[in-house]
Amino acid sequence: MFIRSAAVQRLAAIGRRTVVVSSHQCSRHAAASSLVIPSTTNGGFNNSTGDGKRRIASGTGSIEIHPRALSSAAAEAKAPPAAPPAQQVNSFPSIVIGPNHALSPQGSFAEAQAAFLEPPQDVVESLLDQLIDRKVGVVAHYYMDVELQGVLHAVKRRQMELLHRQQLEEEDGGAGLDGGASSPSGGTARKIPPYPLVTICDSLKMGDDAVEMCARSNVSSVICLGVDFMSESVSAIMSKNGYGHVPVYRATAKHIGCSLAESAEGDNYKAWLNKNAEGERKSLHVVYINTSLETKAISNSIIPTITCTSSNVLSTILQASHQIGPKELQICYGPDTYMGDNLVSLLDAVISSGWSDERIKADLHPSHDRSTIQSLRDNINVYPSGNCVVHHMFGQSVVDTVNNDYKDAYVTAHLEVPGEMFQIALKKSLDDEGVVGSTSNILNFIERKVEAAAGEIGVGSSQEKRRLQFILGTEAGMVTSIVRSVQDILDATACQNVEAEIVFPVSSEAVMGVEEGEVGVNNNSTLEVVPGVAGGEGCSTAGGCATCPFMKMNDLDAVHDIVDMISESSANNELQLLKHLPPNRLQGQKINGKSAIELGIEPIVFMREFMQKKKLSDELVERVESMAARN
Repeated sequence: MFIRSAAVQRLAAIGRRTVVVSSHQCSRHAAASSLVIPSTTNGGFNNSTGDGKRRIASGTGSIEIHPRALSSAAAEAKAPPAAPPAQQVNSFPSIVIGPNHALSPQGSFAEAQAAFLEPPQDVVESLLDQLIDRKVGVVAHYYMDVELQGVLHAVKRRQMELLHRQQLEEEDGGAGLDGGASSPSGGTARKIPPYPLVTICDSLKMGDDAVEMCARSNVSSVICLGVDFMSESVSAIMSKNGYGHVPVYRATAKHIGCSLAESAEGDNYKAWLNKNAEGERKSLHVVYINTSLETKAISNSIIPTITCTSSNVLSTILQASHQIGPKELQICYGPDTYMGDNLVSLLDAVISSGWSDERIKADLHPSHDRSTIQSLRDNINVYPSGNCVVHHMFGQSVVDTVNNDYKDAYVTAHLEVPGEMFQIALKKSLDDEGVVGSTSNILNFIERKVEAAAGEIGVGSSQEKRRLQFILGTEAGMVTSIVRSVQDILDATACQNVEAEIVFPVSSEAVMGVEEGEVGVNNNSTLEVVPGVAGGEGCSTAGGCATCPFMKMNDLDAVHDIVDMISESSANNELQLLKHLPPNRLQGQKINGKSAIELGIEPIVFMREFMQKKKLSDELVERVESMAARN
């Protein structure tokens, strides 16, 4: 059993800060917003045209919008209720990343994030040895606990170092590494698997990486670190690719929920779909990938359904409208209300800013014009009651602090965030001082800015240090990947004069103070409290969380426990592992005579085909048209 002695020591070093945030503080709201946003294909909305305009990638081309026209369109759009304001804050915690792997956390929340970025080497080596010996792969989402992410990043890096060394030895006639993964001393030679046994990525790529681990590294089991719908999807994708015999294990036997995914699992979502399916119009359901397999299956049985990501949603609806007919097709988008409203606002901006037909064809979609864009905009039906509790965090007080105290900072925002935070990032992106997009878009933007600054200053420059400041408008777990990337860039450029400060826009209501005595410490001094999973991970009564409380149900102890159970075969361990399997609510179930699992996977297959061929499949189009004909 793994004992987290290092974790205890590190927390002690920063003042034994503990979580005391009551569970009722994590609440859900269904507010909507109206903003002008782009597709995030090819890096999000942050590409300059050099003429005072901005270029938005759409998948088939790009969109240029003059800043004034875009701002005017956003101002004229009808604004639904904003996300609830949180308690007023005056400054945000941050982590400063400097040359030579220097880290300087500012504030208790940042100290908690930074405490585990450099894990003990023995922990890394031990876990890598176990993964190799037991042929276990790990796929993890970006939003994992920082301690867990720190170890996983280090395990992956160590495996790649050993693989490179193994390849060099084989070129010299060697047979591979002897003994343990960490030290070639005695024992029998063993091979380092060619594909990483650990990957950290977004939800769509998790399934792809699991398949690659099976195919190229011959893993016999996969640990999926995320929420339940992710492990369910990973298992389904593996099965679809011929690896259904490889078990997928969750970090805990408990249910790991997701506020956004669950907003589509109730009767309200089904009623919304049924209502839209009743008419004679052709209808296509475009569902966000971050939903359960059950949601996809039930939705697909009501209205023909295709999944989308934050990167391809705009190009998906544009192509669907073209292929099926902009006046005839009704697009039902859900469950993410913020993203849906943002799509409508983008189309409003295209129309109100006076784009010509030629410009639309050249920069947005070759088969669209002003008339068809207007029809598409009028025929989008957005589910009104779905949001992510993390991105719902960024309320008015956070916005006020960003505007007042961080005017010179780069601002990033995920496509799911509510209007106030998104508006700042969008405005900044007009001058390439911010980005709106997916987690990958945010990471790429930060990398690009750091690389540019390092290149401008140069190696060995005597200039004063330049600090780039980035507001992280998404889940705080992203910081581990950001730190690693920035460190790699500074190492590669040998730049000593550039720093990157990652700022966490955390509401003060998410970081509370308690007496140490209240948490079992015999000391009456008051400490700031670091948000953590035990108390809802910094959840605010105003409606949101600094980090995802569901994702943080995955931790390093749990990973070691699962690997131990896999390693030590026994009837009890096998029974316990069964409890860690993904939800199997669809196993053996049929909907309208068709396998529920197949119905759930089908929308993902439709999306993959669209991504490959840049057009909707004939089967999907035929289903949309035949359903309308039956009505």
